[in-house]
Amino acid sequence: MKTTVNHVSGCTGTEEELLQRVRQLASGYKDKEGSLIQVLHMVQSVYGYLPLTVQQIVAEELGLPLSTVAGVVSFYSFFATTPRGRHTIRVCMGTACYVRGGVSIVESLEKQLGIQAGGTTADGVFTFEIARCIGSCGLAPAMTIDDTVYPEVKAADLPSILEPWYCGGK
Repeated sequence: MKTTVNHVSGCTGTEEELLQRVRQLASGYKDKEGSLIQVLHMVQSVYGYLPLTVQQIVAEELGLPLSTVAGVVSFYSFFATTPRGRHTIRVCMGTACYVRGGVSIVESLEKQLGIQAGGTTADGVFTFEIARCIGSCGLAPAMTIDDTVYPEVKAADLPSILEPWYCGGK
């Protein structure tokens, strides 16, 4: 019996079907110089993240050493090697946000979500990250969930900020 997988990307299929889709995507760029980052983005959108097995397929299809692919994946923070949540929370810890209470937001989120920064909730809803700056210094402390910016966040605001994202997202 084949198991159906529903990765965070929203792509559903058996593991074999998803890996075949990864192979097809990557093979279309075999002779295109400088396409690695573009291919990794596309593959991550299909598979949800870039585990070693997926990196090996990309390396094979592009004719690159695995070390090159793994080096790019580990260098850029927008590539994930472990499963991620459906939504990404980023708390700004730039100078303005830090001084205006960013640490309190981080600590409150860690308690509320039951994970440390860098982790993903067990239900797969949230991945929680620290950002060095989100460019909203005048709105400090600020955080984002996916592409939505939340200004002047207080720990007491967090339950009402998170609740709609649990219910199918915004």
